[in-house]
Formats: sequence, structure tokens, C-alpha cells
Amino acid sequence: MGNAGHILVFNAGSSSIKFALFDETMSETLSGMADAIGGASRLKVGDTSRDLPMIDHRAALTAILAALEQEGIHPSDLRAAAHRVVHGGRKLTAPVRLTKEARDEIAACSPLAPLHNPHNLSAIETLAEIAPDLPQFASFDTSFHATNPEVATRYAIPKMMETKGIRRYGFHGLSYASLVRRLPEISGAKLPSRLLAFHLGNGASLCAIKNGQSVATTMGYSPLDGLTMGTRSGGIDANAVLRLVEDNGLERTKAILNHESGLLGLSGGKSDMRNLMLDHSADSAFAVEHFCYWSVRHAGSLIAAMGGVDAIAFTGGIGENAVGVRTGILRGLEWVGVRLNPDFNHRAGPRLHCDSSQVDVWIVPAEEERMIALDAASLLEAA
Repeated sequence: MGNAGHILVFNAGSSSIKFALFDETMSETLSGMADAIGGASRLKVGDTSRDLPMIDHRAALTAILAALEQEGIHPSDLRAAAHRVVHGGRKLTAPVRLTKEARDEIAACSPLAPLHNPHNLSAIETLAEIAPDLPQFASFDTSFHATNPEVATRYAIPKMMETKGIRRYGFHGLSYASLVRRLPEISGAKLPSRLLAFHLGNGASLCAIKNGQSVATTMGYSPLDGLTMGTRSGGIDANAVLRLVEDNGLERTKAILNHESGLLGLSGGKSDMRNLMLDHSADSAFAVEHFCYWSVRHAGSLIAAMGGVDAIAFTGGIGENAVGVRTGILRGLEWVGVRLNPDFNHRAGPRLHCDSSQVDVWIVPAEEERMIALDAASLLEAA
């Protein structure tokens, strides 16, 4: 197969690397994933999957490239590689070609995203060694929120702390950027001026999007803040965190808040919304109620930040698939004029609202990898 115009996208997480190949028309032609890196690792390419030892991200990327070569896809044949990088800090607020300076800045942001940026950088540097002539680009999960006003990003702490990078950044930006691009295509109308977006998955956040730009979001300095999530606590009083550190130590507290809390902690063992919705125990029902309640609470705050709301959009695994969660959230927002059509909701939209609704409601499929490929293509065309 000819791959000269193809862009290969990588999304490196703490224990996985997802990849997707896009052709000249930005259609996805192949995807896969190296999962459980450093443990019982598996490599999936297209519809085939096999156990394969991968001790670290470098080994995983090497295995992915070897598997792609078996599919007739060699790095030297590609137009570019593009990466999702979680944190761009205050300087990397737009997609970039990955020069040494850009890589150094990503490394400098690693203390802000220690579970993500080092792995993102590992994939970038390994690919640079294997295919030094292949252009590489990066898109940042924080950059969409660079338009937030300072009053929304500044914590009320001494100025000296602000210079150390302690501020609200916001995340899921690539998902929100893709949603802004896709919603007019789905709705057949121009982008609403005041759009409330729900990115609901194992990680979850909301974003207030006014005239196409983020003006407020629920995640802050890290992806831990805001909504109840799969294993993350969401918002918690800082003094409660300090108490946890006093009682359990710093590392143990990090594990509790990031990996043992949220839906998992509330339900006593279930972090997947699908399992929670099927389980009729009181703990599981309360976890779902907690998720919907705090989604509505945060929604009210973001609606206030926009001075109202014209439309709502759901994306992410829960947002796109959990009928009951959407119902709970939208019933909690009837006070702003939302009227849900239950039939549309059960059919998973894309339109969810009745004709009498004062607020349009939509489902927008998440397309983060395609957004990354589009960013890279734009930079290539502008060069």
C-alpha cells in the first residue's frame, strides 16, 4: 500500500501507546494499541491481538513500528508522525513541529504531568532515533484552554507560587477542539455562541466554550480536579488532602486520590460506568448519582461563566454511550430550558433535544487522534 501521504498519530499514556494511521483525506485506515506496558503486555494492530513482552515505552514503540512494517507501513514512507502531549505549560499553547527546543520545553513541563509527559517524550525521542528524517509534530491537551482569562486560571495564592507553574491549566483540550470542529457538521448549523461541553470518560471534565474558545473548565493544575471520575477523587478540600498526607504519607495519598477514589472508591470496587449501571447495589447507585450530581453542579458554574447557555454537547465513552447518565444530567439542567427527547437519547442521538427545548443538546463522537493528524497536516501545509 502507498503511505507517502499518511500521518501516523501516537497517544502515549502511563502504561500504553495508542496509534492511528490517517490517509490524505484524514480517514483512519489502521489503528491499534500497545497495552499494559511493563506488565502482561499485549499488542493490538487492527483486528489482531497478541501477548508480547514490552518492558518500557521504547520497547513498545519499537514493537508497534515492527508490526506496522509487516503491514507494509515503514516510517520512511510516511508524511509525518504526530503526538498527543498532555502538558504544554504556559509556552506551548498551539501545535508545534518537534524541534530540539520544543522537546526541551516538553521535558521542562514534566513536573506538571509526571505520569504523562515523560512517556510522551519517550515516544518522540525513540521515533527520532529510528526515523530521524521523519517530521514529527505535537498537539497539547492543555492548549485549548490557553484562552481562559487570568481570573479563571489564577489560584488565590502568593505571586511567587504562580511563577512555579501552580495555576489552572485544564485538560481534554484536544477532545474539545475536535468537538468545536465537528458539531457544526453534525448539527447542520453554525457553532453555538455559548456551548457547554461534557467530556465524560474514565477521566471527566466540562468546558465552557464561548464563541469557539474555552473560557472556563473544571480541571485545574492537574487532571485530578473537578468532576468525580473513574478512579480520581475530583475536587477535594486542600486541608483534607493535607490531612491525608499527615495520616498516610505523600506517596500513599497520591495513590489514594488518583487511583483508588472516584467511582471506584464510592462503589467499593467498580470504576467502569457500564458495570455500575448494571449493578443494582446501593453503593453503585450512589456512585452514579454522585457523578451526575457533581456534573450538574459544575455545569451551573460554567453556565454562569458564559452568561447563559445555547447548546450542550456530550463526548467521550460515558458521554456517548451511557443513556442513564445523560438522562440524570439533563434532568438536572431543565432549569436552563433543556428538554430531553427520551427516544433520541436511547438511540444515542446525535440530536437529543425536543423541539420545545430552549437549549440544543448533541452527542459528538470523540476524535482526538484525527484532530492531532489535522493539526500536523495544517503545519505541514503552512511550512
